[in-house]
Amino acid sequence: MNSWFAAGASTTSGGRFVVRHAVLSRFERYVVSLNAGDHRPLLAAYHPNAVLRFPDGDRPWSGLHVGRDAIETFLRGYVAGDFRGEITEAYFGGPPWRMTAVVRFHGRSSPRNRGEGQRSRFVLLVRTQWGRIVEQEDFFENSARTEAFEARLRQLGLDRGWQRL
Repeated sequence: MNSWFAAGASTTSGGRFVVRHAVLSRFERYVVSLNAGDHRPLLAAYHPNAVLRFPDGDRPWSGLHVGRDAIETFLRGYVAGDFRGEITEAYFGGPPWRMTAVVRFHGRSSPRNRGEGQRSRFVLLVRTQWGRIVEQEDFFENSARTEAFEARLRQLGLDRGWQRL
């Protein structure tokens, strides 16, 4: 009986590893395509009625994007902005027919578009059904604003005790 349990447990964990590796490889291929200026492979992964939420703000792609046409406009803007990025961490949970992914993504704009280039960090919460993205919510940290805030603190002499490790 114990050998059956051990065999089942190893098959389950091995299966999860294979699924996780396959999904991560797929996400990484999407990022490579985006970095090369091609949004179409990622767009094809979205369900026709998918929803993408990007934090509100003064960016043209902020807000709610419903349906593949609206998401294509969002992705075209990303590519047109000459952004580059990479996945730095990813976590997956749930069965293949209802998987959730949490992806940490670091991006930067091209120096030719924004002077020195702007760095940003994102966390993407992605929900899928049978491999198709049905919902995505992006959480965004604009590092330029953070750096401007820290510069202002230094200017005011309020940065003492906030030393970086």
